[in-house]
Amino acid sequence: MEVAKISSKGQITIPISVRNKLKLKSGDKLVIMEENGRFYFENSAMLAFKRVEEEFRGVAEEAGYYKEEDLQSFAQEIREERRRK
Repeated sequence: MEVAKISSKGQITIPISVRNKLKLKSGDKLVIMEENGRFYFENSAMLAFKRVEEEFRGVAEEAGYYKEEDLQSFAQEIREERRRK
């Protein structure tokens, strides 16, 4: 458990151990969520990635891509096609 003190301006300093676990650096944004009367913080960029990942779950397999190498090859084809234009 970590403790943070609130300044007169309503600001808090997040302890370094928490910042490291959340992979936060200066300028990052936090999402503050409430669930069942409890508040928790999440790195907004990481939350966005999680949501995108959830939305696209299964899409690659439906398109016929089963391995990471398949997707990398497809991405390389797209890059080469764009260079030719």
